[in-house]
Amino acid sequence: MSHDIVEKWLKAWSLSRKLPLPVRYKSGFKVEVGEERQKIRYVFSELNHDFIELSKQIDKPWTYLKVCASPDEVKNTVSGKWIIQPPGYMMSCFGPMKNSDTNLCEGYRIEYEKYNSTTVIKIIAENGELASIGRIVLVDDLAVYDRIVTEEKHQRKGLATFLMRELEKIALSKGITNNFLVATEQGKRLYESMGWELYSNYTSIVIPGI
Repeated sequence: MSHDIVEKWLKAWSLSRKLPLPVRYKSGFKVEVGEERQKIRYVFSELNHDFIELSKQIDKPWTYLKVCASPDEVKNTVSGKWIIQPPGYMMSCFGPMKNSDTNLCEGYRIEYEKYNSTTVIKIIAENGELASIGRIVLVDDLAVYDRIVTEEKHQRKGLATFLMRELEKIALSKGITNNFLVATEQGKRLYESMGWELYSNYTSIVIPGI
């Protein structure tokens, strides 16, 4: 797993959410998230001594440890106070995506918003409802796609595929063809259909609050 890519992805993740940029913590990174159920997150590109020692030191709830490793690997190295979260998948697409001929379903329109290095694309239904939304953040030579969501009642209309293609156009306009994201189990299937490949497993653990 590329330490450099993890750093760029985490920087993009922070920019997307308007959070402080990550700082180095030993061989990993730290972000002050500041949310009620996620105070801090530590991210490591590999399961190593620094990750294991940090997992022993932390006792406060809602601090997340995240690492490019499988859930089974992590489970075998941390104590039972940590709860493993649903699996994540770091995915890459180093080149044009598939499904380039997708059109926007009738009855929808798109809106754009920009802040820092982030562009937000929203797909709006005729009644004004937000149907789908996604973000792209450009960090050096990497395009990071973030928080791609289609509301349930608007699914299975090709909106997410269209949205991804529109986001990709922003990267291509800057000459960037290195695409990266972290997917859920459900999202992974969509991205694979568009030519994305698994780059690394991504496992999160947390001590929940009472």
